[in-house]
Amino acid sequence: MSRLPLAIPCGDPAGVGPDLIASWLRAHPALADSVVPIGPADWIARLGRGLAVGPAAYVSHPGQPDEAGQLIALEAMELAARGTTGGRFAAVVTGPVNKKRLAEVGYPFPGQTEFFAARWGGEPVMAFAGGQMTVGLVTWHLPLREVPGTLAAADVRRTVLALVDLRRKLGDVRPRIAVCGLNPHAGEGGLLGTEDDAILAPTVAALRAEGHDVSGPWPGDTVFHRHLQGDFDAVAAIYHDQGLAPLKTVDFATSANLSLGLKHVRTSPDHGTAYELAGTGRADRGSFDSAVRLARLLSA
Repeated sequence: MSRLPLAIPCGDPAGVGPDLIASWLRAHPALADSVVPIGPADWIARLGRGLAVGPAAYVSHPGQPDEAGQLIALEAMELAARGTTGGRFAAVVTGPVNKKRLAEVGYPFPGQTEFFAARWGGEPVMAFAGGQMTVGLVTWHLPLREVPGTLAAADVRRTVLALVDLRRKLGDVRPRIAVCGLNPHAGEGGLLGTEDDAILAPTVAALRAEGHDVSGPWPGDTVFHRHLQGDFDAVAAIYHDQGLAPLKTVDFATSANLSLGLKHVRTSPDHGTAYELAGTGRADRGSFDSAVRLARLLSA
């Protein structure tokens, strides 16, 4: 029985998503039937395969985003989500979108993770893998001032367990998960903040009592170095930039974004639309390659 293909909505047609997909197809001709690109009709016609969405007369212009392109990006995501639920696709690999411009056409979500959670159900966890590091985020697209008041034990627990499951699927028999502290020096015993002792430490203790190899909270200025040195298989970071700044410094061209905890697999490259590179042929495809590889592996 043959595998279902991956749906690959192009993201913003004016960004690098269409370039990355076309480049991947040229590099992997034997795997062309394993993916279904979704995007504007002019681009689908040039590819010679895929599903067209939006007005037939629309022509995308690299580096020049417009309202019609945002509506096409959204329609492509909707088609991919419905197709996966309906058994047409095995998983979704999304091209990068412009969140601000999507919001201007009525898109109510802060990112694509939240969109697919709404369409598929489940309790999502945003994570990144594919290079040297594996990082999960306890909180995502929040202003930094809101993180301490939002931090909850249930979210820490969900993130850790999602990382355990991911690392098992990637080959670890007993994944070692580090929980990063929120405050400098993980609170320094309450001197620099109480959240680490009041929320994070008890959650880690409860997970350890259940048999998971989880430790922390560890100071954020050393835990990612220790991850790279092999002490841990993954790190649960408390807020967006705490986890992504070190990861993208090391793995910008090799890691992919994963939406864990959903009923279906969704991955994406870990970068944005990069309008300045669209149409130039200079966009690095490494993160997109990781997104496709992980989607194939995790949906198998």
